[in-house]
Amino acid sequence: MKYFNNPEKLWNLMQILLQGLSVTLRIFALTLILSIPLGMLVAKGRMSKHAILRAPISVYIYVMRGTPLMLQVMFIYFLLPKILPFSFDRFTAAIVAFTVNYAAYFAEIFRGGIQSIPVGQWEAGQVLGMSRAQTFFRVVLPQVCKRVLLPVTNEVITLVKDTALASTIAVTELMSLAKKHVSTSSSIEPYILAMLMYLLFNGITEQACRLVERKLGYYQ
Repeated sequence: MKYFNNPEKLWNLMQILLQGLSVTLRIFALTLILSIPLGMLVAKGRMSKHAILRAPISVYIYVMRGTPLMLQVMFIYFLLPKILPFSFDRFTAAIVAFTVNYAAYFAEIFRGGIQSIPVGQWEAGQVLGMSRAQTFFRVVLPQVCKRVLLPVTNEVITLVKDTALASTIAVTELMSLAKKHVSTSSSIEPYILAMLMYLLFNGITEQACRLVERKLGYYQ
């Protein structure tokens, strides 16, 4: 026991891992902020009547869901700069990869939610004099949010764990710092602390999602 028997070393390790946790939180928050609205747009494009729009979006979703996120992170950081005239720093590359990956998953969730709403809901909005956009945002979207909350919650919890994949391109998030201190100390205690932090993070996230579910309970 190199850390748990030494309060000073344990405190220093916790401070270092908390710095990594702050990066993990940034990856998590930015991915959600960017991927959820993007997923909604992709879902609308996926349901388009125009094949010229629907076909490439279908291919994008297939590729994102059919290949490992780790591979996508490495592709965007290492290979994409060889194709495009610009490059990303490590953190930005991770955010881009996580965003386009999770947007594909959210798009399919949202598409299923939108298509589950009875056609009569749209017709009722038109009878009340609403435009199609007004009907979507005022009538359909609140019901969709309720119906897709459970699968979205599962994806959000998965995202907490997937943030560790940013370490594949040396982003100094929680897991990469834990791995570094395991290597230098030959002790698994940094991994144990990292595991507890992930569990706490996941627990808070799950409770937040349950709170949102209770708030939307009136749509049952």
